[in-house]
Order: sequence, then structure tokens, then C-alpha cells
Amino acid sequence: MTANTTRAALGSRNLHRYLAGQLVSNTGTWMQRAAQDLLALHLTGNSGAAVGLLTALQFLPQTLFGFTGGVIADRFPKRRLLLITQTAMAVQSLLLGLSTLTGTITLRSLCALAVALGTATALDQPARNAFISELVDRDRVPGAVSLNAAQFNVARILGPALAGLAVATAGPGPVFLANTASYLAVLYGLITIRPEELVTPTAANPHNTGLRDALRHIAATPELLLPITVIGFVGTFGLNFQVTIAVVAVTVFHTGSAAFGYLSAAYAAGSLIGALRGAAGGRPPTARNLIASTVVFGLLEATVGLMPGYVTFLILLVPTGLAAVTATTTANALTQLKAEPHLRGRVMSVYFLVLLGGTPLGAPLVGWISDTLGARYSLILGGLISATAALVLPRLITYRARPSTRSGPPSTTVTEETLIGTPIRRTGQRRR
Repeated sequence: MTANTTRAALGSRNLHRYLAGQLVSNTGTWMQRAAQDLLALHLTGNSGAAVGLLTALQFLPQTLFGFTGGVIADRFPKRRLLLITQTAMAVQSLLLGLSTLTGTITLRSLCALAVALGTATALDQPARNAFISELVDRDRVPGAVSLNAAQFNVARILGPALAGLAVATAGPGPVFLANTASYLAVLYGLITIRPEELVTPTAANPHNTGLRDALRHIAATPELLLPITVIGFVGTFGLNFQVTIAVVAVTVFHTGSAAFGYLSAAYAAGSLIGALRGAAGGRPPTARNLIASTVVFGLLEATVGLMPGYVTFLILLVPTGLAAVTATTTANALTQLKAEPHLRGRVMSVYFLVLLGGTPLGAPLVGWISDTLGARYSLILGGLISATAALVLPRLITYRARPSTRSGPPSTTVTEETLIGTPIRRTGQRRR
């Protein structure tokens, strides 16, 4: 991917409108997430376990319905599906805002609304990310993925910072209503996209949209299996900052809502730098880069947990966010490029299942560790597990693939060097 392809991707009218709407909507979403965590802490007397439970319930539908979302994304037009799911999310945010403003919100109703949001997200996530590949041609996909990550991280900077200030001055209710209004931008972007300019894949068998084909495709393709398994460990154990930053801010540094917003913004600022760096890069995504960035992220996260003061903790969150988004963006691009077009929705549902679906396991574990050993240990252990997984998994995948390739031609043999030593290129094109 070159800077020219990134500029060309941004020049796409459809992509431009889509990303602009997503930027506004994601800013509102991050505002809601931050305000939701602060509201949970307020309702429970600063319980890290309660925040972990809330996060787990929000991501539980990703585990239960993530595969279903991928199947639906490959079976129906993604643009139409996104209009439905985004509208459902807006309704959830409206109900949350009204119940908070009227004083009827409880931890139980907050958890129920989190499950509702998670269900809509499980159906939305595979379609939303696979849709990126339909907005531009294949050569521009890496640039489009990086630009999508950039807008996501701009929102992640603005959202928590704005939420921290807004909650401190007006409470969480207005934040939830602001998120409701933000969905109008993404709905407008989807409505005004030109359908005739979309690059819509054609399935080899339009009636064969089951999940089994996608799972076989992933299992038989080491270059797909590697980013998906690595990101699974990172998503489950390493990327629980939604829980840890809120708990560290309140229980370790004894700060308020605004200081929590600054911590979230620092992590997101590093993520934005990483996304822009990836969008402007001149090299294609590689498995070696994925492994290296994941190891760096894990070590930085563990080091963040050792920081003695608020300022040093905040400063180190910047490079940690950079390494995190480098790893996740690289994994996302590798998965999209390697997946067969007619299977992409289902493959991306698997990707997001392991990235987000592990949160119901990881978030309560992080909350329990925070309450039992201290919030710092959740960062230290999460980082070490992520780094270790990145170092071990390439060898395990190579070992797994070797017996099935010994009897084949020498060119098909999978070794660790061929897996992580060269840029991954899409090899699954149809033969003529």
C-alpha cells in the first residue's frame, strides 16, 4: 500500500461519505461507552467487577450471534442491513438517555440495554467492516481499512474526552442523547451512497451461505488463521482498556470523570497516530509486522501497569495505543485481503468474534483481577499474555500445517519463514 493508493481511496465519493458518517457516529458511541462505565461505577460504589460485567454483557451477543451476523452479511445487501442495525442502535441510545434523565436507570436496566446494543452490534459489525471492501476496488482495500481505522481512532480520542467533560458538568443522560443524534450522520451517509459504484462480490453458489465454508477456508489457510488467532488472544486479554482505564483512574489515582477522559484520549491519540502511519505507509501489510506490533503492544501494556503516577501512566498510553492499532489494523487488512470475496462477511464475523467475542471472558476476568490483586495487575497480565501468544502462535500454526503439506508439491509447504517472512498476498483467486 502506498500513499497514492491511500489518497485514491479517500477520493472515492462513496468511501468519503461513509467514513464521514462513521466518524460522527463513532464519536457519539465512544462518548456513550465512557459515560456508561462512569454511570456503572456511580451506581455500584466504584466496583471494577460491575464495570467488567457490564462490558461482558455488551459483548456477549458478539459471541452468541457473531457468526449469524456474518452469514446475514453475505446473504443480504450490506448497505440495507446497515441501515437497519444503525437505526436499532439509535433507539437503544435514546432509551438509555431517557431512562437516565428520568432517574429510572438501575444497574439491571443498564445491563439489559447493554445486551440490546451488543445484539445490534453483532449483526452490524461483520457487514460494516466487509462493506469497506465494496466501497473501493481491491487494490485500495488496505488504504481504505487504514482510513477507517483512522476515523475510528479520531472518534476514540474525541468521544471519551468529551464524555468526561460532559458527565462532569451535565451528567451522563445528555451524553446518551447526543449519541442518539450522532446516528443521523451515518444514516445520511448510507442513504446517499451510490449503489451503482459499489464493488459487490458474486457468490460462487448464491444459495450456499453457511458458516462451514468460511471455517474450512480459515482452517486451510495459515495466512488467515494466524491473524485471527493472534487477534483473539489480544482481544480477550489485552484490549480491555474500556474496563481498566476507568478502574485505574478512579481506584488507583483517585481522579474524576475529566481525568478519566484524558486517559482515554491519550490511548486513542496513540491509536490515531498508528492508524495514520499505516494509511501513509508504503509497504503492504505483513504477518511479521503483525507479530512485531503485537509483541511491542503487550510489553508496553505490561509496562503501563507499572507506572507509579498519573502523568507517566497517561504518557505511556500513547505508544501503547499506537502499537495496539498497528496490530489490529494489520490483522484486519490481512484478513480482508486473504478472504475469498464471497466469504468475506462470514470470515470477518469470525475475526470480530475472536476480537470482541472474547470480551465476555476477558472483561469479568480483568474486573476480578482488578478487585482482587489491583487494577495494575490486569494490565500487566493482559500484556504478557498478548506478547507470548504472538511469539508462540506462528510456530504452532506452522507445525499444524506441516503434516498436510508434506505430500504436496514443494511450493505448497508452509514454514514459519514463509508464513511471517514475506508480505501476505491474496492467493485464493479463482482459477481460470
